[in-house]
Amino acid sequence: MHFIPRIAAVALTAACFVAPAAAQERGTKEEAIAMVDAAYAHIQKVGAEKAFKDFTTDKSAWTKKDLYVMVYNNKAVVLAHGGNEKLVGKDMSPVLDGNGKPVVGGLLGVAAKGGGWYDYDWPDPVTKKMMGKSTYAKKQPNGEGFIGVGIYR
Repeated sequence: MHFIPRIAAVALTAACFVAPAAAQERGTKEEAIAMVDAAYAHIQKVGAEKAFKDFTTDKSAWTKKDLYVMVYNNKAVVLAHGGNEKLVGKDMSPVLDGNGKPVVGGLLGVAAKGGGWYDYDWPDPVTKKMMGKSTYAKKQPNGEGFIGVGIYR
């Protein structure tokens, strides 16, 4: 009978260590901005085609914590997506957040005004629960579309 409380105590102790570790795996606003700036420089250095492939497939270089690079053109078509390569080539213009707010259209609007943050709700990939998300969007070097990296709030 004393065995069950010990298991519960071990599980509770483990949860105390796992929860803070998971929380630390979230990217910050500063890290997201730095990643967008690095992606911008990478496009300039190696060209768009190579950079887009790198952002989508080179997880070790372009995925940090829960951050990844995504690139869209002015028509809301995905050019690169570190979170889901199956999205590349897809028109995301109809995508709305949980409250009916346009996601990619809003990001394109922010980038067109010089770049910045755009807030919306999006399902957390781990918990599947709707959460607040902010994405930093900046125009691509060619002045079209945007490069973005998002954080969960």
